[in-house]
Amino acid sequence: MKYVLACALGGAGLFGVAAAGCDAVRGGANPEMPLWLRRPNFSMQLNYSRVLVAPSRRAGEPYERGQPEIDPVGRRVFVGSSDHGLYALRADNGAQIWRFETLGFVQCAPLYDASEDVVYFGSNDGALYKVSARDGTLLWRFMTNAEVSRRPVLHQGLLFAVNANDTLMAIEPATGKLKWSEHRSPAAGMEVAGYAGPAVFRGKVYTGFSDGNVMAYDAETGAERWQPVDLAAEAEQTLGELPQQLDVDTTPVANVLPGGPVVYVASYAGGVFALDAETGVQVWPNTAVSGVNELTLWREPAHVRRDGGPPEPERTILIASSGTSGLWGLDPETGRELWRRAVPTGGVSAPVPISGALLMSASRLGVFLVSPLGGELIDGIHVSDGTSMTPAAFGSRAFVMTNGGTFLSLTVTPPI
Repeated sequence: MKYVLACALGGAGLFGVAAAGCDAVRGGANPEMPLWLRRPNFSMQLNYSRVLVAPSRRAGEPYERGQPEIDPVGRRVFVGSSDHGLYALRADNGAQIWRFETLGFVQCAPLYDASEDVVYFGSNDGALYKVSARDGTLLWRFMTNAEVSRRPVLHQGLLFAVNANDTLMAIEPATGKLKWSEHRSPAAGMEVAGYAGPAVFRGKVYTGFSDGNVMAYDAETGAERWQPVDLAAEAEQTLGELPQQLDVDTTPVANVLPGGPVVYVASYAGGVFALDAETGVQVWPNTAVSGVNELTLWREPAHVRRDGGPPEPERTILIASSGTSGLWGLDPETGRELWRRAVPTGGVSAPVPISGALLMSASRLGVFLVSPLGGELIDGIHVSDGTSMTPAAFGSRAFVMTNGGTFLSLTVTPPI
């Protein structure tokens, strides 16, 4: 395992050519690493690294996905792995507290509930689990019959989860019993790997399906609150033919605009859309943004600059991550492109807000800090085996696991 600070950025893309340190850049070494357009800002520091996943226990593709979950009060981090385990670690040094074994990869972002001191998570074995956060004791196991790799959502006494078989479930957290479920028949033909998770907003549960539809359900009863919104039809109209990939793989993101509440969703082939949260009526489309697998709404309140410059206004930007068309910054009110950056082959994770910037993983390179205002690279750490997992952040601390199964703790100094 090797970690190298990225010290340069070049070209119009987010990641161009890079090197193992500034001297190596001058010598032309490691042409896969980013080059800086301007003086580097070394904002990222590696606190520690810990080999977590035993190579002898790994099976299948050499990737670690999902996202860590942070318990800031208990100073614990929970993270799943390709060795079929969910780990509880001490945030200060990465020491293992406990490990829970499942029958499949744990590529789901866990959900920590402080009110009960428990963790909910899914596994590729098709089950959803509830375990004690203190010692990993199993409290219940609910079989969904398809992999669960999106983080569940706990809202007003119900746990919502989606599996890879296009099934949305509402589960009683205390008992693990199913209250209601809704299923759509998966699309015929080719599908992109991955699927949307649930989002709960103002009494409704929103999610997308592999047949290209976005749906809203009553959170309490599961009754449909919208007519299905067919984004595959939108893609067909834009492309002039029915796309091969119909999927809506992004977990919806809710926001309140001056004109009312909206939900942002993305069709893999059709682009990014804002839908009226109450009716599903289209507010705006941006059909140029293709191949999107994650959406993030970045917010920054008005503030005074640390360097004494003029006050910064409040800003909100919708960030779309695509392995095919790049990283996009969109105006949340109109969908207009604010900026766009190319990304490495293999794609990037969802960007995570931290210290006024965005932290993200590149599956073939490492972990990088970028500006949400223009997508420029601020700093990065190259990891020899790459990083596919979405980082998790709290305050100025962040955690992520590499594709090689090494757990990293980072500190990000706020950019000026």
